[in-house]
Amino acid sequence: MVKEEKKGEIPVTIIEVIKSRRTIKKFKSDHVDQQLIKKWLDAAAMAPNHRMTEPWEIYFIGPETRGKLNHKTNFGNAPVVIAIISKQGATVVETEENKAAVSCFIQNFMLAAWDEGVGTFWSSIGMKEGNRELMSIPEDYDLLGMFGVGYPEEIPDPKPRTEIENKIKNLP
Repeated sequence: MVKEEKKGEIPVTIIEVIKSRRTIKKFKSDHVDQQLIKKWLDAAAMAPNHRMTEPWEIYFIGPETRGKLNHKTNFGNAPVVIAIISKQGATVVETEENKAAVSCFIQNFMLAAWDEGVGTFWSSIGMKEGNRELMSIPEDYDLLGMFGVGYPEEIPDPKPRTEIENKIKNLP
């Protein structure tokens, strides 16, 4: 569980984990056990997905491939980098449903990791030209993101959010 100095409390509910999660841009070099990562991926797989398509695939990015990606921040020096891709559907609607399901998978993963003190950095660098080929991503998959995963060296303060009341529309 990520410890947050919030009136001396440690987040213990899912709401507190969600509200305390941050994008981490600077990681410690400490090793993250791959079995832990697999545990979080297993939990992430409980994400809602239409007709049980389970459209996600996960690539662990090794040092050789990572070096060729030329990420300007090297994923904050995270000890682990993964790519998460989404299987395209037979129709445009199914492809969009798959992307939504994989986005839920990603959120589940990030929250599961955060709950155990591990942060993530979601980057779209994999979408840049040449990176699909570098990672041998099949043509019938969409790359939804690449993720640095590791123990935070710094946890940023939360960024201001629009009051939810300003996002609600009541229809007749």
